[in-house]
Amino acid sequence: MNDADVSRQIQQMVRFIRQEAEEKANEISVSAEEVSLHFTVLSSAFQSMPSNRIVFFLLQEFNIEKLQLVEAEKKKIRQEYERKERQVEIRKKISLSNGFELLNSRMHAIKVTYDISYRILVALSYYSVKSIIKLLTSVANYLNSRILSNLCFEGQLIVCCSEYSMQLNASRIKVLQAQDDVISSMKEAASKELLSVSHHHHLTLSHHDHVYRNLLKDLIIQCLLRLKEPSVLLRCRKDDLHLVEHVLDSAGQEYAGKANVEPPEIIVDNQVYLPPGPSHHNPHDIYCSGGVVLASRDGKIVCENTLDARLDVVFRKKLPEIRKQLFGQVVA
Repeated sequence: MNDADVSRQIQQMVRFIRQEAEEKANEISVSAEEVSLHFTVLSSAFQSMPSNRIVFFLLQEFNIEKLQLVEAEKKKIRQEYERKERQVEIRKKISLSNGFELLNSRMHAIKVTYDISYRILVALSYYSVKSIIKLLTSVANYLNSRILSNLCFEGQLIVCCSEYSMQLNASRIKVLQAQDDVISSMKEAASKELLSVSHHHHLTLSHHDHVYRNLLKDLIIQCLLRLKEPSVLLRCRKDDLHLVEHVLDSAGQEYAGKANVEPPEIIVDNQVYLPPGPSHHNPHDIYCSGGVVLASRDGKIVCENTLDARLDVVFRKKLPEIRKQLFGQVVA
């Protein structure tokens, strides 16, 4: 397989991956439009009610949920695209490696042929013309008798080399898959360690609770600096509600001092909470290890500042360093 064939196969795989991503994005858009149409019908029905606050609240809830669903699906698409892109890069590197090995073997064969030809010419220079003709005739007869056996041997050699190359490629893919499994297990272990950060007692506040309370305050301030909205909606875990209410005023004052604005209106959502921590009974359920989520009042801007989201960002940023520390420098 030459470079043109390798490049053409890679382009076909890239087009296939991109087509899958576009189809998935179209499905998400259609689902979002259906939900939006359904909610529009509900909102028109609520207009006849005496309280406009119910309609506003439902619109707000719908926008936040829609954005969260869209972001979740986008995240899945990005992860799938990155996985397939890594597979394309791995196959490209393996194909290039096989091409270099074949080129080296051919160069070695040319060198051996040149050495043998040179030695024959040097040896023949000591004989007469008749002896040279007689020797060449015997060599030709010998080659004619051995050509069929050589062809069979070369065919067997090609088959063996092909099988070896396939086994070598499969072993390389297994090694890369094992590396990905190790990194995934590291991320799962780090996610479990997050629970020790947000774990606290409900009756008394220990030193650990004070540390987590200050962390919640910093997370709220960071969200406020990103949103820069005069009024925001805050969501947290039900277990963290009393800690969030304790630092809410001080976080608003500190944000106002840093941004040089008036303290914002922070509304804590007491109806919908973030999911609780992971449970041993239902390990596959949606969970949240801690942190907060802030959104604008209209729900169009959402800042997710949970511990799990921050772990994803840090892990994605430090992934090259992690691979280098675990597996050493990878030679392309």
